[in-house]
Amino acid sequence: MGVFLINLFLSFLWAALTGRFTLDNLVIGFLLGYLILYLLRGVFGSNKYFEKGEQVIRFTIFFLWELLIANLRIARDVLRPGPLRMKPRVIAIPLDIHGDVPIVLLANVISLTPGTLSLDVSDDHKILFIHVIHAPDADATRIEIKNGFERLVANLFDQQIKTNSPTEEYLI
Repeated sequence: MGVFLINLFLSFLWAALTGRFTLDNLVIGFLLGYLILYLLRGVFGSNKYFEKGEQVIRFTIFFLWELLIANLRIARDVLRPGPLRMKPRVIAIPLDIHGDVPIVLLANVISLTPGTLSLDVSDDHKILFIHVIHAPDADATRIEIKNGFERLVANLFDQQIKTNSPTEEYLI
């Protein structure tokens, strides 16, 4: 937490030196401060701050890549002449992550990806129900989400997930 506060201080110091206290300038100051602190990370000893930063960057890159791929798939399906070849279905995904914030983050990144929509979470918070526009194989879609988004969300929140493949009991 101390390194984060130093980073915030560097962000405000940057804004004061440039004379502009705007959001974009504070973000630039935060990123420059992070870079400076990253280069000096040996001074602070072992710190999870930089590890979390790398995980957030990895998560963001993965999300942006999945967003691009999903947009291209939807555009292909819409622009392709002839009948629509979509295979919509509702899929139940057994959750290995726990806690409200990780589950909400997972549900939101799934909903932000075109062609998928989070519908509901079971009362015991163990199953997430999603609607997928094109899912010819429910198990493949389930495994893709568990090995992609859920694994990265679990890493962000220092949670362990099972490596087992989803079972038939969750098929809808």
